[in-house]
Amino acid sequence: MNARILPYVLILPVTLFLGVFFLYPFVLVAQQAFSTDGGFTLDNFRDVVSYWKFPISLKNTLLLAALVVPVQLALSLLMATMVSRMQRGRDMVLYIWTIPLGISDLAAGIIWLAIFEQSGFLNSMMSGLGVIDRPVNFLSYQHPGIVFLAIALAEIWRATAIMLVILVAGIGLIPKEYYEAAEVFGASRWKQFLRITLPMLRPSLQTALILRVVLAFEVFAVVAALGGTLFPVLMGEIYSYQFDLQNNGAAAALALIVLAISIGFTLIILRVLRVPKGATI
Repeated sequence: MNARILPYVLILPVTLFLGVFFLYPFVLVAQQAFSTDGGFTLDNFRDVVSYWKFPISLKNTLLLAALVVPVQLALSLLMATMVSRMQRGRDMVLYIWTIPLGISDLAAGIIWLAIFEQSGFLNSMMSGLGVIDRPVNFLSYQHPGIVFLAIALAEIWRATAIMLVILVAGIGLIPKEYYEAAEVFGASRWKQFLRITLPMLRPSLQTALILRVVLAFEVFAVVAALGGTLFPVLMGEIYSYQFDLQNNGAAAALALIVLAISIGFTLIILRVLRVPKGATI
């Protein structure tokens, strides 16, 4: 086969897949968002933004992402560094830490619901220790902070492994000679981390952060299991517009708003962690 044609032939299946399962549905969603009764309009966006739940769901989504993503980044960096320095049992530890990857969002929410509900583990433990006389309904409107904390803990437990896998792969690509040279010159482990690991891990950090931030704005099942209507988020409102209110245009408009927010934060991450073109480890 001609060498000029081969690259295009190789990317053809991926191009067709993206066209059929991404570009075409995106065009349909955009048409629904910007049209009413067959004409172009911005009414769907006005209705969504003016609805009283929109600022609350936007604030909750941003707050959740602002708490979860930095904690997950710190944990994944710590865990990836520990795993990369282990001589024995590395694969077993990494396997255990990545078990949550095989658990669906809803299942993770139900697991943490079993901890925080009135008949759950937390109430049983506190009752056994004599801290409380009767079960406490932690996941209620009376304890909004605990509802937020429960959702954040569930997300941290469930999705930290996504960043961990990417960072472990990135650390594995860093030549060991750099660390050996640093030890010869007396650099501490902390200085090695700051001067070698972090700078050379920038491409992996960029990928991990973009993926995690985008997924943070799409959180839904965990929130539905633990918070329900007590903690509205953007994806929950999209579901409500689409299936409860049967308002396809408003659901499409809010979906595009979420997409715009995700693209905005992606551009910020690309700017802050910019990797020179053609850079390699």
